[in-house]
Amino acid sequence: MMNMQQFYALDQLIKEGERISSHFDTVSFDLFDTLLIRRIHDPDLVKPAVARYISNRVNSRATAQGQGKTWTWQQVQKLRDTFEKEQRQETGQRFDDFEACYPDYMSRVITAVFGEQDDDRLLREVTDYELAVENSVLVPRQDLVNWLRKLKEQGKKILVVSDVYLPAAHLERLIEHAGFLDQVDAVVSSADSFLAKASGKAFPMLRERFDLSYERWLHVGDNPVSDGGRPAEQGIHALVLRDGLEKMRKSLAKRYHNYSLGLPFYRGRCLQQIMLPLEAENIPRHPLYVKGFNVFSPLLSAFVQGVAEHCLNAGIRRLYFFSREGWLFEQVWNRVIPKIYAGMENLPEISYLYVSRMALAPASCGHTGLDQEHADIVFLPPGNKDFRDVCRVFGLEADAFTNILTLHELHQETVLSPLHEDFLPENRLRFNEMLEEAAFQEEVKKQTRPAHQALQRYLEEQGFFAQPDVALVDIGWLGTIQRFLHRAVAHRADAPRCHGLLFGATRGIPYPTSPANSITGIVYDRDRFDLAASTILYNRDLFEEACRAPHPTLNGYRLIEKSTEDDAGYELVFRHEDDAVGQAEKEQDSFFAPLQEGILAGAEQYAAAAAILGYSLSDVKPWLNYLLVSRMAFPKTREIEEICQRHHLDDFHGQHKATKAAAAKELWRCSRLKLRWRPLLRTEFFLRLIKERLRS
Repeated sequence: MMNMQQFYALDQLIKEGERISSHFDTVSFDLFDTLLIRRIHDPDLVKPAVARYISNRVNSRATAQGQGKTWTWQQVQKLRDTFEKEQRQETGQRFDDFEACYPDYMSRVITAVFGEQDDDRLLREVTDYELAVENSVLVPRQDLVNWLRKLKEQGKKILVVSDVYLPAAHLERLIEHAGFLDQVDAVVSSADSFLAKASGKAFPMLRERFDLSYERWLHVGDNPVSDGGRPAEQGIHALVLRDGLEKMRKSLAKRYHNYSLGLPFYRGRCLQQIMLPLEAENIPRHPLYVKGFNVFSPLLSAFVQGVAEHCLNAGIRRLYFFSREGWLFEQVWNRVIPKIYAGMENLPEISYLYVSRMALAPASCGHTGLDQEHADIVFLPPGNKDFRDVCRVFGLEADAFTNILTLHELHQETVLSPLHEDFLPENRLRFNEMLEEAAFQEEVKKQTRPAHQALQRYLEEQGFFAQPDVALVDIGWLGTIQRFLHRAVAHRADAPRCHGLLFGATRGIPYPTSPANSITGIVYDRDRFDLAASTILYNRDLFEEACRAPHPTLNGYRLIEKSTEDDAGYELVFRHEDDAVGQAEKEQDSFFAPLQEGILAGAEQYAAAAAILGYSLSDVKPWLNYLLVSRMAFPKTREIEEICQRHHLDDFHGQHKATKAAAAKELWRCSRLKLRWRPLLRTEFFLRLIKERLRS
């Protein structure tokens, strides 16, 4: 047709459009796949997410009221499909186009599911959610929107015309979110009139409604029939975009989605494909931002999703994010979980708890003293050597123990760690015997009781003792923080059962598991054989630094005698930042800031993709394992150089140097020369990992 031109690249279409635009007073645009493109290959993928939302809403209400029918999302979806199909059949009897109108059939769904209730309010809330899901997968095609703005500046009448079940009022909200509603004179949807572009009936209706001239009208779209042939039949000049690159992108997304139906590995790959930035989102980024978005974000987002799944299955209604890493976990949770579990009313209440090993270690001794099990923990890090390190970790004044040390033929500098020279096993036996002395324990309790009392007051203020079960979310690895916390509160009758949910549970030492105190590794747990996930062990410091909060380390809890009823009776004591170590921490925070920015940006996209696909942690776990193996066990030298931390502060770790025999050999600490020129180096380390995991 003379009035129809097809283009296979967007820049060619815009170039031609600019050349001929002076001949037209009105320019109409198709909306979907023209002005807005979707991250997903099939627009119907949005519908199951809405069905899950409705199912969550009605089931939460039924649970709260102890009555009512429960609905699966599949039942809700089937109901929606049925009512939409019925309306299209009815419309087809009166109009040429078999169109549907979202509010009409969705109100029927809501009445059928919820019964006779506040249907208008529920319809608004369901509509709001559906449009929010649509917005999460819609991206404006920036070059085309920029051209639209130019046309508006030239005085053209701009129309947006779409064949879709959403009324124009809903489309306006989508366009407003995309940022160019102020440039559009009118939005027209077939859902309002049942006259669509597909049959060509929409164009005479638009001509009459807006008093248009076919000869002075230009239409732009992507469908050769609806946006090409039909307007051309009326004498409207049509530009049709047949974008090969966009079709290839959607074809790739479709392929991954189809693969995922039978191969679990591709579920995570499909999800991450949907996450990827499009159009104007694709701008140059810091390498650490890219790594945060592509690697750490899926790992951490899936982790908090696994935490939520555990809490929901166990009926845990209170969750605390732990330590400095918990600060970022909470940020990820707030971006991911409300979207994945939209409509669910029994999600746990969350908050951030200021804790650290160094702060909790003294508080853990205030009631029960210091036993051998917990004293042994001090000598796990190779930097700890003698009794001075025991006192540093547990907040003790070493000089107060001089007499009892002498009675056991020890002194403050006696080597107690087998990782250091001059270690004698009999000295460690004498130390263990000293721990049994009542005088030693009384002095320990005396010195640590104020910290213990301050901790109790802090936890009471945080509502820690107000529920029978609490989930405690931490990076890992040995569960030391939770061990100390539980020991500090176990004597209380109102102490809750503590469910530790760790990113990785390495269990390097036995954990005192009981019904009242347990830990579970979500992404990795040594008690579940998972060779791929165990590659976390290559560089645990990296995960700690990547997730670290931008506030100083908590050093302790200080007791304050109450002077008024409003006085909290405690204060949190943070590490000073004005020394060399504090400055190093600030430098480290600045270094990893782009990484955390990428993590949080990626979490938003993970949430949208997971909500649409309906994936659980188990669905994406095979892909997460691939990420871990490829990025931790077989990283490129450049990747190690980009992300390897500059400083790692660990007050628990002393300053002593262990013997060379005790020094660990790690891939991520190898020299650049070795990383580049030893082709089998990574394989050697991976084989070593396999050997260690098979032994453990």
